[in-house]
Amino acid sequence: MTLIEKVKGLFPPHLHPRLFMVGGMVRDLLLGVESQDVDLAGAVPHDELIALGFRLVQSKSTPPMYFRFHRELGKIELTPLSDISDLTDDLSRRDFTINAIAESLDGTIVDPLRGRDDLAQMILKTCSPESLTNDPGRIFRAFRFESGGWRLTKEDEETIASRDWSADFGRLPVERFSQEMLKALGRKEPALFFRRLQETGTCTPFLPELARMPHVPAGPVEHHPEGDLLSHSLQVLERAAQSTPDVTARFCAFFHDFGKLATPPELYPKHHGHEAAGAEAAVSLCRRLKLPAALQRALEYVCRSHGNANRWQELRVGTKMRLAVDAVKGGISEILPLVVAADFGEPLDGWHDAVKIAALSTVELGLEPGYFDEAGIAPEKRQEIVLQRRIEAFRNVQKGLADPIPTLPSP
Repeated sequence: MTLIEKVKGLFPPHLHPRLFMVGGMVRDLLLGVESQDVDLAGAVPHDELIALGFRLVQSKSTPPMYFRFHRELGKIELTPLSDISDLTDDLSRRDFTINAIAESLDGTIVDPLRGRDDLAQMILKTCSPESLTNDPGRIFRAFRFESGGWRLTKEDEETIASRDWSADFGRLPVERFSQEMLKALGRKEPALFFRRLQETGTCTPFLPELARMPHVPAGPVEHHPEGDLLSHSLQVLERAAQSTPDVTARFCAFFHDFGKLATPPELYPKHHGHEAAGAEAAVSLCRRLKLPAALQRALEYVCRSHGNANRWQELRVGTKMRLAVDAVKGGISEILPLVVAADFGEPLDGWHDAVKIAALSTVELGLEPGYFDEAGIAPEKRQEIVLQRRIEAFRNVQKGLADPIPTLPSP
């Protein structure tokens, strides 16, 4: 059963001409891609909607909306219309013409702004001259769409470039920006989102660091011929995006050198200690943007670890194992080699074996319950002993031994 058929089945046939699929749902259906949302608008009496399982939600800051949860379709939103004739006005108040197309449940298309023409050409055009000023958060949404292959009209680009939006953005909840950024990171050209923010000067107040990055050298020119930190970060993100669709990996790829912003200019072009500075900055950044804790932890560990990981072939076995242990602890064991490959271009030979050993329990390492007590080993020394056994096991794997777990010394 198609999505349209499922939605139609929620309502009696006599309501189908008065109910319309709207917004991204229609856009996705016309593009032939799976829609994630069920958005409707309709001129249906309140009592009938309540009888159909909807509930009305009203607030002082947003128009009234009906909601219903469906086991298969998820959350269903329905915008109430006083009359079908109000549909055109409702569509005209939306963000972009490609999202201002409606289709009734009996198959009638309503397209007052010729959104289907823009859809065919992958053009992103605002519904009215006031679309962006009425809701400046739509600028971030536009850049997110552009990261998916759409292109803003020249007129809308000029509107964005015509003024300073900082005060307008200051009235937006930070989540509006963060949600669009994370969605953009999942698109085919995620670097374009950050490039557009920097080019248009719309990175403040949410990501003001972008304005500074072009003025910070990425490092000594022999290692970073691309020059500045923004160019380097965008290149690493682009390469990471070619190898993985994972949003966390892409996020960490772009911000992995964030700590270089803390380097005093007199020390340029070198950035000694930028890994530790980046780990600290990662916490501040993610808290400011109200990002998930898992994303913060991943970036913190990537910032701290990527310098050593870039020198993987030069590291001693013990340092490699400590790096793998930290990666498992930070949840970046799959992410770190992707970032390193995108940043440094070198594979981490033996990384899979190191991570596998780093994830072994103490019992799997041959340390049975009670061993430390029987051996009289002080609690503060036990973690170091566990680490040494991991290091020995990793050495044995590299030697090709069939049983890499070292023999346990007698208590």
